[in-house]
Amino acid sequence: MTTVLFIRHGLTALTGPVLAGWTPGIHLNERGRAQATSLGERLRGIPLTAVVTSPLERCRETADGLLAGRTPAPALHVDERLGEVRYGSWTGRELKELRKEPLWRVVQGHPSAAIFPDGEGLAAMAARATEAVRDWNARLGPDATYAVVSHGDVIKALIADALGLHLDGFQRIVVDPGSLTVIRYAELRPFVIRVNDTGGGVDALIPKPPARRRRGPRAHGQDPESDAPVGGGAGG
Repeated sequence: MTTVLFIRHGLTALTGPVLAGWTPGIHLNERGRAQATSLGERLRGIPLTAVVTSPLERCRETADGLLAGRTPAPALHVDERLGEVRYGSWTGRELKELRKEPLWRVVQGHPSAAIFPDGEGLAAMAARATEAVRDWNARLGPDATYAVVSHGDVIKALIADALGLHLDGFQRIVVDPGSLTVIRYAELRPFVIRVNDTGGGVDALIPKPPARRRRGPRAHGQDPESDAPVGGGAGG
């Protein structure tokens, strides 16, 4: 199974009160840099095949924290499809002001229909981000463990996709700055391992040596790695 570690960038001066979007030159603040450093230290024991990041500075800087101290360092790739939602004319405005806009209620209650003025729709963002992850899964292979550094709404959309949840339900998911979400992609279905993890051990995420792949047809045409444990299993 391909294991993907989804990491939301650390805090910036605008995170929370202002919708930064694709505004250039938004860097991590002191706490954001500490979040990136701490997460990099937590994950250092997990071998990474690659790190794929949004092109925006706050994600690139978070990726740098993730890569720090790794020898050899995994390849770093930039993918615009994993960039922030293009919020159009909402970009740079305070959230307390945006809450007064009629579109705000659509974003909250029916996000699949939300299209930002002079920007893109949340459904279009979800489609491009999902396409990017599937492309990287195919490119890096079924035994890869890699990291994706992206943005809150993007990661929420990817979690919703993995859960089989309609995009209209993605506002039920919380993804904090500097948090870790882990999804394993098997042939039959994804498995959501962690969501919005901001602390604690990660030993259970270290990949096991790849099992020998059986030749010939799979039993009942299924991949055993895709099977969910009946009864819930014993955990990691």
